[in-house]
Amino acid sequence: MTTLLLMVALALPQEAVQDMTVTVGTLEGRPAATALSPLQARIDAARSGDRIDVQAGTYTGDLFIHRSIRLVGHGRPRLIGSGLGSVVRVRADDVLIEGFDIDGQLGGSLARDSSGIHVAGRRVTIRECRIVRSLFGVYLREADDAVVEGCDITGTEGRSAGEQGSGVHVWNAQRFTLRNNRVRYSRDGFYIQSANHGIVIGNEVSHVRYGLHYMNSDDNRFEDNTFQHGAAGAALMYSRRLTFARNRFLHNRGFASVGLLLKDCEDVVAEDNLVADNERGFFIDGAVRHLFRRNLVSSSDVAVVVYDSSQANRFEGNTFVGNLSPLRLVGRRTDTVFDGNYWSGFHEPDLDADGVRDRPYRLSNVFDHLRGNLTAADLFAQGIGARVLAHAEQTFPVLRPVAVSDVRPLTSPPPRGAIPLMPAQDAGRTFGGLALSALGVVAGLAVFHAGRRR
Repeated sequence: MTTLLLMVALALPQEAVQDMTVTVGTLEGRPAATALSPLQARIDAARSGDRIDVQAGTYTGDLFIHRSIRLVGHGRPRLIGSGLGSVVRVRADDVLIEGFDIDGQLGGSLARDSSGIHVAGRRVTIRECRIVRSLFGVYLREADDAVVEGCDITGTEGRSAGEQGSGVHVWNAQRFTLRNNRVRYSRDGFYIQSANHGIVIGNEVSHVRYGLHYMNSDDNRFEDNTFQHGAAGAALMYSRRLTFARNRFLHNRGFASVGLLLKDCEDVVAEDNLVADNERGFFIDGAVRHLFRRNLVSSSDVAVVVYDSSQANRFEGNTFVGNLSPLRLVGRRTDTVFDGNYWSGFHEPDLDADGVRDRPYRLSNVFDHLRGNLTAADLFAQGIGARVLAHAEQTFPVLRPVAVSDVRPLTSPPPRGAIPLMPAQDAGRTFGGLALSALGVVAGLAVFHAGRRR
């Protein structure tokens, strides 16, 4: 590592070398004089509480904000960084930055958290900024009561996750708000660590590794967001008392991809979410006291994956439609409760017309049990052998996997309520897919009745 840093240093101008003489995690200080923006003189001359209006134009160099000011752009002025570190470095409380286009020039260092806007102050608001070609988009470091809203952050398409940072990175902060932002082509959309009492609402994240990557953070709410086209819509670990409502987890496909993953979390409520076209819908491992209600899980290979390390979880009032498999249980036990959900693949009668089918729906079969406990079984998941084995086991139950059933399966889906719709660009494709599925069902019924007549 020392040799690599030395080689990089030799390839840079002397002022860059001066700026690099920091250890990993050290806060970036004031840039060298040759790397400063021409706007820096106005900031240095300002007093706390002043407003600085910046007219349209291009300003090359980095900014160091060390006073409580409001920096407002008009006509979308461009701030082009020096390429040596963070373009805008906020080191004061009560700062507002609004209305800028910021270009990081692909410069800086991941070890120093180089960002389009790097914040180490309290009560900072970043509004209506567009950030491109920056390792991190916005970095909030111990920045309590920060607000990032209406920003558009684009990383570098084609770069690997290890070569860039997240769109918005929150570390060791309290009471943060991330609202109505758009993030794409970054490592993760939002990375949140050791940050509590936050709100993440109305954001759109796509083409990243994890839309939401999250560790050791409690008492946060996630509402009306869209996380799509990633390895995971959201991956949360080691956190407590979280609420997910009215979010969309879409098109997260690839090896081990998932819509919403919860690892070693406690007391999570996920309600009114749309989870569609994912490799796996909900994935819970070490989850304790989670409640999943009124969600729509559709068109996924596996609707729910449950590890036997999970305890006291409950699924109620959800709609499961068009999933290849309802449940994959990994392990030999579960106390997860499924009660009062709708399952599109279950067609038992409802003779007393109470809206509940007359027999429980057995979610697990022997092949799904093998899939959960033998990785190689996935290779045969879509084969005729898997279907034959599942049907034979149901008819002649010699092999008995762990019994998991919905005790009161519904005859029809519950009202959609607050569950969000698919994005407009997916509507036509979704309709076409449903129509094709319907034709397949009709054809299957025709073959079935023909066989009965014979």
